[in-house]
Amino acid sequence: MTKLHRMSEPDVLKPLLERAALTGDSRERVLDHAAGLIADLRAAQTKGWVNQFLQEYRLNSSEGVALLSLAEAFLRVPDPETADLLIADKLGDANWRSHAGKSNSALVNSATWGLVVGRALVGEGPGGALKRLVSRAGEPFVRQAVGAAMKMMGEVFVMGRTIAEAQERMKKPENRGFTASFDMLGEAARTKADAERYFEAYWNAIRAVGRDPGAGHSISVKLSALHPRYEVAHWDRCVPELTDMLAQLASEAAGQGIALTVDAEESERLDMSLDIIGAVARRPELKGWDGYGMAVQAYGKRARAVVAWADDLGRVMNVRLVKGAYWDSEIKRTQVEGLSDYPLFTRKAATDVSYLACARDMLDATRIRPAFASHNALTVATIIEWAGNARDLEFQRLHGMGEGLYERLVRENGYHCRIYAPVGGHRDLLAYLVRRLLENGANSSFVHQLADEHLSDADLLADPVDKIASVGGTRHPSIPLPVDLFGQWRNSAGIDLNDRAILAETAAAIAATPIANDGTDAVHADPRRASGKAKRKLAATTTPDLAVHEAVTRAQAAYAAWDRRPVEERAAIVERYADLLEEHRTELMALCVKEAFKTIPDAIGEIREAADFCRYYAHQARGLLAPMTLPGPTGERNELRLEGRGTWATVAPWNFPLAIFTGQNIAALVTGNTVVAKPAPQTPMIARRAVELAHEAGVPRDAFILVTGGADVGAELIADVRIAGVAFTGSTATAKRIAHSLLVDEDRAIIPLIAETGGVNAMIVDSTALPEQVVFDVLTSAFRSAGQRCSALRLLLLQEEVADTILEMLRGAMELLVVGDPGDPATDVPPVIDRDAYERLMAYRASVQGSWLKTVPVPDEGLFVPPTLVGIDSVDDLNREWFGPILHVARWQAGTLEATIERVNAKRFGLTMGLHSRIARSAEIAETRARVGNLYVNRSMIGAVVGSQPFGGEGLSGTGPKAGGPHYLPRFCAERAVSIDTTSAGGNASLLSLADGI
Repeated sequence: MTKLHRMSEPDVLKPLLERAALTGDSRERVLDHAAGLIADLRAAQTKGWVNQFLQEYRLNSSEGVALLSLAEAFLRVPDPETADLLIADKLGDANWRSHAGKSNSALVNSATWGLVVGRALVGEGPGGALKRLVSRAGEPFVRQAVGAAMKMMGEVFVMGRTIAEAQERMKKPENRGFTASFDMLGEAARTKADAERYFEAYWNAIRAVGRDPGAGHSISVKLSALHPRYEVAHWDRCVPELTDMLAQLASEAAGQGIALTVDAEESERLDMSLDIIGAVARRPELKGWDGYGMAVQAYGKRARAVVAWADDLGRVMNVRLVKGAYWDSEIKRTQVEGLSDYPLFTRKAATDVSYLACARDMLDATRIRPAFASHNALTVATIIEWAGNARDLEFQRLHGMGEGLYERLVRENGYHCRIYAPVGGHRDLLAYLVRRLLENGANSSFVHQLADEHLSDADLLADPVDKIASVGGTRHPSIPLPVDLFGQWRNSAGIDLNDRAILAETAAAIAATPIANDGTDAVHADPRRASGKAKRKLAATTTPDLAVHEAVTRAQAAYAAWDRRPVEERAAIVERYADLLEEHRTELMALCVKEAFKTIPDAIGEIREAADFCRYYAHQARGLLAPMTLPGPTGERNELRLEGRGTWATVAPWNFPLAIFTGQNIAALVTGNTVVAKPAPQTPMIARRAVELAHEAGVPRDAFILVTGGADVGAELIADVRIAGVAFTGSTATAKRIAHSLLVDEDRAIIPLIAETGGVNAMIVDSTALPEQVVFDVLTSAFRSAGQRCSALRLLLLQEEVADTILEMLRGAMELLVVGDPGDPATDVPPVIDRDAYERLMAYRASVQGSWLKTVPVPDEGLFVPPTLVGIDSVDDLNREWFGPILHVARWQAGTLEATIERVNAKRFGLTMGLHSRIARSAEIAETRARVGNLYVNRSMIGAVVGSQPFGGEGLSGTGPKAGGPHYLPRFCAERAVSIDTTSAGGNASLLSLADGI
């Protein structure tokens, strides 16, 4: 089952198509029944203002998107000023007037006019005068009206704010004949306190439902809500703990005589969830209880295999079959991680085929009690056809959606339908509501298509088997495989670290790989630099590196021949180099882990980025270095060429000892230069291996030469007047010294300096941001790689009104960070690079001990700097970069976003900045005002991708151009223009030979 999700879609779908097919008379019966269900659905859509409201404001309209965005954020905003900004942002640009009077519902039309007036109150332009007129009374009125509307939507999609309220609502006439599966709303746990709160909520819900077992209601449980580290890397810890917690809940449910179902989540957690579900299923105390169940997502390629697994557990299992809830995020994650294929189907019709094949298997299973969650009339009619006279199955629908589909089946035909019913406060509704509306409002969903007046019943009832068969089961043409993501150059290959077997195999291979060291570098001879298991295994020695003068001499001599080689030839060599980097991935990852203290995810990221630089720059070189013909008068040929400058000196850092080292050097080489490269003294072995592989790929040995050592070697290299350019990544102070040294010799040519340095990188968070997302991105940005990235978050700026809430969650999440051996898959924070860095950071940390907001324990041995949260009074209190896992936190006031950004700009660093906000206007302000090379909105601030997020700063953070971007290679080139008078041989032949043109 494990590898099935990486198979191609045609291979996975072939047996599913046969299993899902309707044959003979059954097809006609299904179509007739489905047509009747559609009529019931259409009749229901005219009932109730919410159905009509959602029909009027669909997700494919700007107004629908605006309402969805408003619903997602509004109820969590505590301060009126930001709430007004959010309302103005979402209502101000949409064309509400175009919807006026269009609905059959008077309430919907009334709401539309409210939106028209609301826009006038909060918008600019013609409404500006009205806005000023009612500024005191109007905005509070609009705010209250929007709040009431959001709560009304909440009541539609949430069964109740408490389990007792939900139970009472299920007794209302509209729910007659239906049962409920209550789900306690909330995001995945980020802290132990979150997990404990969710566990208690589930426990109390089980007790409450158990007081009326005859009602037939049940409970749904999300494992991610019960453990804050529900991750494959923490399998050995979270699986036993989750098994125990789920067993407690299951035992209580069994004792109360009610059913409990484990919800499905992202495919990366599937193996873990099956281990947990299976372990609980085998508990002796649950033997004989027939209320235990699980959900299966049909969009996953492994869905049918999971159904078979459930049937083979040796006990009766309730299985809820759903289409799936994380499709879009799983597509993106697979692309980002560069995996071989998607774990799910890329066409909606393929998911429908999978659903039908799984449904047929469930109906035929001997130990499965099936439940089919669907709003699709064709799907429901097909299942009824296959089930025949059987009634020992149930259907399910989401509360607030699909009304009309099941009422006749339940009340007249004896079928059972359960309503999946969220329970929780309106603030907890947001993420759930957005996900449900996105799923059901997507262009391909049945709910969306039902509301499309341009689609006939025949369109709605088109057989998904026929659709998929007609395209041969192929992937959606707009969703390329990750390897083809960038189109013109190949994406680097990742490793599926969410596959437990692959992760263990990778970690074992890294641990077993010896790394070479000639023993001449004192920093490597010092065992105090390494930490515990991270101490190096030494193998055969390497050849000593050249002295600086000889290296430059050889590189100079090799320049002319290398520069004359066609750019296509150089680009092909660089692409072979990328292939070799990936072929030697395990060895290079071992070097990164053992020499640079990279964690396993960071090590694979290092190799991928290096390969990406190679392929991207090869692609860029082919286009940029082609001669360019320029316009001019007849009889003249003008041409511009980009050519190499000579021999470049490159100085690379230890924090990206392969990726940045490769990027700098390959950029120089592919443009026709030769290179003398000096790596950081902490990481020479990685550099040596990188150079060896470049030579193996075809780069001449004298075109790419390594020199190693400390600052004195770097200074000697840069001082050599034969050097034609310098590429440097490191500290701002060193970059300034290099820039000065290149100018002091009046006889030296003026040469380019490309410098990338660090920054006091700030993330600004307003009160519309989702706290769970903020905390996740802060942990990633501040503490991954032990904060030893130039892009890392140094200054977190929280809006005053939400600062305490976010800080509480952040402190709880920090407690779960694992600080330790970088070769251990569970490690989040590795040691810092060397003793100098350790002592510098620890001394600073001690100096601000009175301002600590949170710190975490670390191992006794090794260069571990504890991740630390430091409170400061103002943005102005931090004016230098502390290159480690130390995060400073200050607060800012609502309404001062522009001023806050300007105070960050005033520090004169300009590398990265983050913004978390649901207000589009705030993102526009940041784009306009922030003086940084890279601005990240509603995501982490690290992990720039070559070709997608060119990386580099300004001001004190670098010179540009940006690495991995379209303007980087020309900086390594000399521009040379050639103008030739083509008439000098006696006349303009091309002009004289023109035809008459009549």
